[in-house]
Amino acid sequence: MTAQCHSELLEGLLPIIRAAGDVVMAVYRTDFAVRGKDDASPVTEADERAEALILPALEALLPGTPIVAEEAVAAGSIPEVGELFWLVDPLDGTKEFISRNGEFTVNIALIEHGTPVLGAVLAPALGRLFAGCVGAGAFVEEGGQRHAIACRKVPAEGLTVVASRSHGDATALDAFLGGRKVAALRNAGSSLKLCLIACGEADLYPRLGRTMEWDIAAGHAVLTAAGGRVETLSGEPLRYGKPGFDNPHFVACGAA
Repeated sequence: MTAQCHSELLEGLLPIIRAAGDVVMAVYRTDFAVRGKDDASPVTEADERAEALILPALEALLPGTPIVAEEAVAAGSIPEVGELFWLVDPLDGTKEFISRNGEFTVNIALIEHGTPVLGAVLAPALGRLFAGCVGAGAFVEEGGQRHAIACRKVPAEGLTVVASRSHGDATALDAFLGGRKVAALRNAGSSLKLCLIACGEADLYPRLGRTMEWDIAAGHAVLTAAGGRVETLSGEPLRYGKPGFDNPHFVACGAA
């Protein structure tokens, strides 16, 4: 698929993710119930309603392309994936959603040959939509305006490191950062951490805990489009379509 096709698909994706964000926010404004899934992670009506909107819309956008979506997988619907497939997390940061701190996102990415080639991350409570297409750049939409974004070079005063607000191992993070010049450590929820690097607000995100592919694929696409990268701890590019869709530990970073 050409870069032009990717760009056109991304533009077609934006109305879908905005509509899903509207569904999420409609639930957010209510006294919603929280249930536990088989893996003990929380789920709300917002996760389910947003995914129910997204799946048919993606099928209409790119017919016949497999869709790996978090709630469908949790229910046992796991499609066979090949060279091209979607990854969907209808509500990333459910714990942030439940605590009502605004740091939750809707995430949609297209994977081609194991790599996220385009993606969108919407933080509906914060009014920020990040999107990117590898080879065509990345942007953020907020306040009705669209602005190009790019990773920054690490400032002379040192790294701004982002870490998970609801997950993580402080001891492992301290060990990983040992010997690095760190100016600031920020906490953020959901896939926003990848987007903060993409827009030059942070420099490094080590993830030393469990994630699933749908958690980070859209943010990975935005970050790559903005000039950054996501690698395993051994320095290999993080790949998608792995058995079980589990990720190894990884590090996301901006410009070299």
